[in-house]
Amino acid sequence: MFVFSLPTLAYHELQRQTEWKHASTARVGLRDAHQFVGPGDDTITLSGWVAPELTGSLYSLDALRTMADTGKSWILIQGSGRIYGSFRITGMTEGRTILDGKGGAKRVEFSISLKRDDDGVLSMVGLGDIGDLKNMLSLDGITSSIAGAAKNAVGSVVGSVVGGITGKYGGVVSGVKDKIGGAISGAIGSAAGKFK
Repeated sequence: MFVFSLPTLAYHELQRQTEWKHASTARVGLRDAHQFVGPGDDTITLSGWVAPELTGSLYSLDALRTMADTGKSWILIQGSGRIYGSFRITGMTEGRTILDGKGGAKRVEFSISLKRDDDGVLSMVGLGDIGDLKNMLSLDGITSSIAGAAKNAVGSVVGSVVGGITGKYGGVVSGVKDKIGGAISGAIGSAAGKFK
């Protein structure tokens, strides 16, 4: 994951171009017939500049290159919480200006090209296609889907950790669990006895 911010990289402009596919069939004496066949490319270009002496880091550009080298897609989320979808890095340009005596740049301009990938990453958290109007109109549905997916993910991690601990230290954990359970039952029984 990469977070765009002042200490790393802060983009100054976001441009988005979305296309939709329409197949055409030639007709004699008439205009071509068109049929909608689905969504097309969705591209985003982030551009900005960094002044390494003041803010931002050139290592952030290297981190983005490393992410691009994996070939994976990454979820793009705006700081306000808006989910754009799953994107992969398809290109990056970098320009260095205002060079010092040693060749170091005081200003580095960058542009990052992203292309929307399938929403496999979003389906893992239970959102399916983020373009689905039902999901877009129901923020409660989105937040509950994310919360449920996060709860399940954390639950499975905790379960596997507890399972590993129980497997390794089963007798000790079982004994402690019995002692704690007995103490709690005794306390509840004692409290219940006071109300008789």
